[in-house]
Amino acid sequence: MFPCERMKRREFLRNSAMGLAGVSLYPQLVQAAEFYEGHPLAPKPSPLPAKARQLVFIFLTGGFSHVDTFDPKPELTKKDGQKTDRGVLSASRFEFKRYGQSGLEISELFPHMGKVADDLCVIRSMKNDFGDHFQGTLAMHTGSGSVPMPSLGSWLSYGLGTLNPNLPSYMILAKFMPYAGGQNWDNSFLPTSHQGVRVVPGQDPIPNLKTPVESVSLREMEQTMLADINKIHAKDRPHDARLTARMSSFDIARGMMNEAPEAFDLSKEKDSVLENYGLERGEKESFSWQCLIARRLIERGVRVVQLVDTGANNNWDAHGNMETHRNKAKYVDQGIAALIGDLRDRGMLDDTLVVCCTEFGRTPFADSESAKGRGHHRHAFTCLMAGGGVKGGHVHGASDEIGMEVAEDLVHYHDFHATILRLMGFDHEKLTYRYGGRDFRLTDVSGKVVDSLIA
Repeated sequence: MFPCERMKRREFLRNSAMGLAGVSLYPQLVQAAEFYEGHPLAPKPSPLPAKARQLVFIFLTGGFSHVDTFDPKPELTKKDGQKTDRGVLSASRFEFKRYGQSGLEISELFPHMGKVADDLCVIRSMKNDFGDHFQGTLAMHTGSGSVPMPSLGSWLSYGLGTLNPNLPSYMILAKFMPYAGGQNWDNSFLPTSHQGVRVVPGQDPIPNLKTPVESVSLREMEQTMLADINKIHAKDRPHDARLTARMSSFDIARGMMNEAPEAFDLSKEKDSVLENYGLERGEKESFSWQCLIARRLIERGVRVVQLVDTGANNNWDAHGNMETHRNKAKYVDQGIAALIGDLRDRGMLDDTLVVCCTEFGRTPFADSESAKGRGHHRHAFTCLMAGGGVKGGHVHGASDEIGMEVAEDLVHYHDFHATILRLMGFDHEKLTYRYGGRDFRLTDVSGKVVDSLIA
């Protein structure tokens, strides 16, 4: 859909004016267009009418249990302890309650999510092809569980560009690395300017933002000299996309020095806002901090913000005891609910799609009568969406009476990605990039849009 060639200056200006949809055209992008007949992160209009302009992608690492969170199974409770050829059926030990006008059923693990039940679209019929963490996680991020491919966020950055040239178009807030590590937000064969930028929660989330050069005039002279050298170098290499991306990265780095410190500074946030997120003033490491920063980055025009709750250890992988889900849910529940409610109250949820997913579910059975945990289960699990044009207070699909298999309206991860792309204004079959002699896309050679999720 977007050929690998430079965007002409007039086309860039026209697309920018259309794509920003009410946001003023940034002077830096205009200068970039004049300088090099385009910019790798220039904002582009979506080919189709878009429900959402920005994405918050929340990944809960390790595989949370669908039958203990958002997919209640009364029949599993009735059959608790029955032996099957796979194991011993195990009822959920957590109570479910109906929330909101929609009566959406959510377990006691997520009481705060219950407060935004009418904003949630719950997909109870997800399926993954891979049952191990590494491949399952990679597939949910890139559409491929085997060969690393460009991530969802990178595809959106490539297809839509940025709304703020002073911040990366795709940012990841992750204290720990999940399974498959940085491959989950890698650009792969897409231009390097679309690679996700990881921010590590803590006292200094983005190191080296402060310049060692004290004199503003000296710093400006250095920047001008570097720009002149790059311009001369680029003229002799007009078709080197990697060179263009590197030059762009320098511009973004300079912009981050100006804007990122303010974006990550919560000192001006009201006490009531911090309380809503369950965040203590001055604290910079919790998941609630990540959620509030996500809202601030979305406000400032970052196209895709991804949140990762835990890493490849000490996560939702509850083989030993399902009670470990309590602390994992408590860690994320209030922050996610506050983010959704905050975006809604500020009028931003309508065009911001919030996705909350995991790599697979957990078995509705245990290995033995005395076992307290659950194993990996790729055949049926649950993911959530909110805002961005999806139906709120809505349940899509169903697993069978015990949560073993998908019974209605299966949603493969390719379908999941196709639907996200459609909400963002793309036909998933046409958002392609030619590499190695073939056109690649996020959904490979399959995937279908789940139209019934769209409001």
